[in-house]
Amino acid sequence: MTVHKDMRTAKVARRHEPLGFGAECVEGGVRFRLWAPAARQVEVVLEEGGVVIPMEALDGGWFQVTSGQARSGSLYRYRIDGGLKVPDPASRFQPQDVHGPSEVVDAQAFAWADAGWRGRPWGEAVIYELHVGTFSPEGTFAGAMALLPRLAKLGVTAIELMPLADFPGRANWGYDGVLPFAPDSRYGRPADLKALIVAAHGLGLMVFIDVVYNHFGPDGNYLGVYAPPFFTARHHTPWGDAINFDGPGSAAVRAYFIANARYWLHEYHCDGLRFDAVHAIIDDSPQSILTAIAEAVAPLRAHGRHIHLVLENEKNEARHLNGSDGPQGFTAQWNDDIHHVLHVLLTGERDGYYADYADDPARWLGRCLTEGFAYQGEWSAVHQGPRGESTQGLPPTAFVGFLQNHDQIGNRAMGERITALASAAAVRAATAVLLLAPSPPLLFMGEEFACSQPFLFFCDFKPELGRAVTEGRRREFARFPQFADESQRAHIPDPNSPATLAKSRLDWTEAERPPGRDWLAFHRELLTTRARELAPRLAAGEVRAEGFERFGACGLIAVWRFADGARLQLAANLGDEEAVVPDRLGVAPVTLYETRAPAGRGRLGPWEVRWGLWRAAADMTAGGP
Repeated sequence: MTVHKDMRTAKVARRHEPLGFGAECVEGGVRFRLWAPAARQVEVVLEEGGVVIPMEALDGGWFQVTSGQARSGSLYRYRIDGGLKVPDPASRFQPQDVHGPSEVVDAQAFAWADAGWRGRPWGEAVIYELHVGTFSPEGTFAGAMALLPRLAKLGVTAIELMPLADFPGRANWGYDGVLPFAPDSRYGRPADLKALIVAAHGLGLMVFIDVVYNHFGPDGNYLGVYAPPFFTARHHTPWGDAINFDGPGSAAVRAYFIANARYWLHEYHCDGLRFDAVHAIIDDSPQSILTAIAEAVAPLRAHGRHIHLVLENEKNEARHLNGSDGPQGFTAQWNDDIHHVLHVLLTGERDGYYADYADDPARWLGRCLTEGFAYQGEWSAVHQGPRGESTQGLPPTAFVGFLQNHDQIGNRAMGERITALASAAAVRAATAVLLLAPSPPLLFMGEEFACSQPFLFFCDFKPELGRAVTEGRRREFARFPQFADESQRAHIPDPNSPATLAKSRLDWTEAERPPGRDWLAFHRELLTTRARELAPRLAAGEVRAEGFERFGACGLIAVWRFADGARLQLAANLGDEEAVVPDRLGVAPVTLYETRAPAGRGRLGPWEVRWGLWRAAADMTAGGP
């Protein structure tokens, strides 16, 4: 195993993020602190011996006590008004799931062996999204850690873990989490996650955590009982009443989520966060919770540490982005637009949100590659109104591109991956576009070897809630023509069935035999080229798009200029017919990569992609394929 240079002289470090609430190991015992403004009385109940420790009521709805009867490893709950016993909303670990007791964790007990790690510049980012429960045969942090060398060899520079917050039952995508500080016990203990992060850093891999600040899951959240101001009926989300970020009592709520962001970045030494569906966060405060989080994270970037904050935002609000890991704003956003337009080109599907890209998908793709968002204030027929904001002034690095992710696979009724929906030539062409474009690319686990298994939606709720989720899932897909018939909808996999989880677990033997082995080599070649030609230039300074030109039915040429004066050119024909490229005078770029034997100068064959680079200042005259 090759150890990353930043780890070779690393010293052991101890990391602890003081939360201001929850259970903290202090001199003389454990300090417990809970915000429970609706409670008259709160007690800590230790599982061992049933010891009851009264908490002192403080101003503002806070309760606190420091006790020498508790220690690291103690299991405890809070008892509200002598009745209901609840887990700690700031629990660091839930060994018996969301309804069980919380465990006191001494964060400083873990000896970090990555003190020299400072992360990687954003220009080097190649992100690999994975679900811990289905990534490895074991479905654990330890299982994932064993597979990390494969990702480093592939050319990945960052792993992005789907949400880890403790969720109910044996399996979940993670977006139904209810205890944001507690990594789910199905995956292992906190020390196992920390060991995974140390191992990743040792291989030169950054670690991102997907965090959910727009809602809590439907089972196991007790906050509404003793802290009703945590939620507000003034705003509504797809999951019910919104989290209260802007009304009375919101100061404590905002502090909770700000602390959670810092917790993952400091106490777990993660390199970045992906913020789920921030368009569903409703906040009319003078300073939005997103801005408050970005400001609170800024001090952690001291001493040259790279920290990257990435949004998912259906509204395409460019105002939050800065395109780098600077002190203000967010580094980048997932660019759903580029996925949608590529999906239209590859599959011909026009249902749902794909309808917005069906008129001239190659034009939309050119805009995504050179400007980021396709929709920057234009009218969206799907949204029935203007969508997006201008991206002027933002570099391509502010937009994460992808052909697949957990949503775009798992939110299909049968969880099909793109290789089950489009030809191999089409997928190769789209992959070559994404992996060599200046925007940071994201792969979804198994994509690199064209995994044949689906990634299905799965969960494990109690019977009544489970039935409701299953039926809701089937109603959701009734609007699609292929599932209009009720008998067809009955074949949609049951999210609560253990078989659904099993079908979604990666089969790594596919990567060792054709065609998976060939797909893997293809991805390695592209990422090797990216690391050699693009990453150093992207790390050295901003890249700027010079624009794009359309040709034929599905062809485009796009050009970018790097800070060192080099210029990158894409010439792509993403269709089934040969296309004639517009005659362009000048010196042709040096070919970096092409997906197939060239059709000839001035022509591109079906699904042919050529990448070229003008390196020298003397060769800066625009050329063509």
